[in-house]
Amino acid sequence: MSPEQIAQRCAEVMWPDDHAARGLGMEILAVGPGTATLAMVVRQDMVNGHGTCHGGFIFALADSAFAYACNSFNHRAVAAGVDINFIAPAHLGDRLTAHGHARHQGGRSGTYDIEVTDPTGKLVAIFRGRSTRIRGHFFETSDNAPSPEGR
Repeated sequence: MSPEQIAQRCAEVMWPDDHAARGLGMEILAVGPGTATLAMVVRQDMVNGHGTCHGGFIFALADSAFAYACNSFNHRAVAAGVDINFIAPAHLGDRLTAHGHARHQGGRSGTYDIEVTDPTGKLVAIFRGRSTRIRGHFFETSDNAPSPEGR
């Protein structure tokens, strides 16, 4: 399998159990090795007392893009730490897009940057995630299949 096919397959395996992203109406626009782009429309139940999208929902979108990017190599990974900076508000009906990419992936740790933009391309938030690989793969390949006994 090519790296692009591996990334796509990882997303296909993760998506059915990703109730959080699906419940928030997110959609996967693209995945590749170390990259992911997701989108979400700001709904009425996501708007806070200021009439703007609650930061927690913006965070959830960025975090989901981070998850698909850092899990795109067929090595299970989880967040070790994250930081987010909110730059501009998002509003009811805005279709937000989160694009994430690996800044560094080596050994068990990775650093990923995610930008969240509004429909005009204006920057809404900048998110940096640090990932740690844990045991397991999303699917078996010739590289990670169990070795036959006796070898």
